[in-house]
Amino acid sequence: MKIRRLFTRKQKDPYHGLEWDTRCSELRDPDGRVIFQNDRVTVPSGWSQIATDILAQKYFRRAGVPQEDGSLGGERDARQVFHRLSHTWTEWGKRAGYFDGAEDAQAFYDEVCYMLARQMAAPNSPQWFNTGLFDVYGLKGPAQGHFYVDHETGEVLKAKSAYERPQPHACFIMSIKDDLVNEGGIMDLITREARLFKYGSGTGTNFSGIRAEGEPLSGGGVSSGLLSFLKIADKSAAAIKSGGTTRRAAKMVILDADHPDIEKFVNWKMSEEHKVASMVAGSVVLGNHVRSLCEAATGYHGREQDRLDPARNTSLRRAIRKALDDGVPTSYLYQTMQLLKQHENDLQDVLYTTDWEDDAYNTASGQSSNNSVRIPNEFIKAVMSGDSWDLVERTTGNAVRSVDARELWQKIARAAWQCADPGLQFHTTINEWHTCPAGGDIRASNPCSEYMFLDDTACNLASLNLMKFYDADSGRFDLSAYQHAIRIWTLILEISVVMGQFPSREIARRSFEYR
Repeated sequence: MKIRRLFTRKQKDPYHGLEWDTRCSELRDPDGRVIFQNDRVTVPSGWSQIATDILAQKYFRRAGVPQEDGSLGGERDARQVFHRLSHTWTEWGKRAGYFDGAEDAQAFYDEVCYMLARQMAAPNSPQWFNTGLFDVYGLKGPAQGHFYVDHETGEVLKAKSAYERPQPHACFIMSIKDDLVNEGGIMDLITREARLFKYGSGTGTNFSGIRAEGEPLSGGGVSSGLLSFLKIADKSAAAIKSGGTTRRAAKMVILDADHPDIEKFVNWKMSEEHKVASMVAGSVVLGNHVRSLCEAATGYHGREQDRLDPARNTSLRRAIRKALDDGVPTSYLYQTMQLLKQHENDLQDVLYTTDWEDDAYNTASGQSSNNSVRIPNEFIKAVMSGDSWDLVERTTGNAVRSVDARELWQKIARAAWQCADPGLQFHTTINEWHTCPAGGDIRASNPCSEYMFLDDTACNLASLNLMKFYDADSGRFDLSAYQHAIRIWTLILEISVVMGQFPSREIARRSFEYR
């Protein structure tokens, strides 16, 4: 391909004319304690502090980067990141034969650096995290079970290290089989999800093929149900910070409206929200009663041996009775009394709050995913006509029971009103717009739902900042520059498929074929 220069000039620094600032970036916890600080962050002068903080706190590589004194440390200059990305895309483009010659490759590199520095465009997060760590810094790391397609032979191969081929894709849709431990099954999906979350990507899966609670197992007995496995996967995701920084893992959980566990799925997050509210309120109630017991015991002016005798210490008797009336468990009261006998008077337990990072929400399941119900046109018609709706057993395909479609619709609406989940995905309409129907139905999306495609595929994204192409004084939009930027960034995304590695053999193959 020929790459023309529009923003840069041959043999001239792509950063020509830019001024640079050295700033401090810090992150504090709710108590004000500094948990991250970098006081030598170099960025273009026009950047906001928010943009500076995002780059420094999330996207700077923090280890393994050669420093001026020969030691290893972290990135500190935005130009290091711009070079890491642009150089890697350029080198992979050259290897795969995308450029007509050296001048086109250099023009590509310069144009990309120019746009990154001036915030005209940006790739998705996994590019900032992973791209160039090997090509620029020589970082390898042990292989993590990824696969890639050799662009010369078309063969799917297993990756030899963590970074020789980066994971640049942000959005994945992964399939799951109704199998516990084998490849493609439930526990294997959790492992594949972990590969994605570790390097900053998100994923979505339609779990409708998993048998419902009570369905028979081949070895005898019955299934524990879909939600038991969703809770395991949710905890796994919650334990992983994407890219090793502060961002939480992102995942989409989808269930067809005819799954026998659909009502439990719809109510899942709503029930967990109620649990959190109960914990918060309960911790306040417990704290108040423990304080009353302590005051009754320490404020008693009689004989020491009567201090903890409810028959003689009337204040203690009233405190115990009130605690029982308010539902405080007898076992908890007994433990408190035993500690008071040992003269342990500071018995205030943790006071839970509704803060997102507090322990109450950390014990609630379903907090790591966006949940969606997949509904066909037939369900909407059943709601409108007041008909029943069949729930279908996964192992036999038979209807196991019917529910009132309007009642199920009302449950979905109430849950979404109460806790913002589940969302809806309109299966029929989505597949009417399917661009590759011969590949099968679209059954799922990525966490944000801007990527809806076949199972076991991935996409990488980029954004163009439209205001950078608009002149407010003249009211003119530079369409030529915009089209030029689209061409450059489409090429970047194409190159990223060629150089990328993927969490499974099938995703590597299909992403390459359908790019």
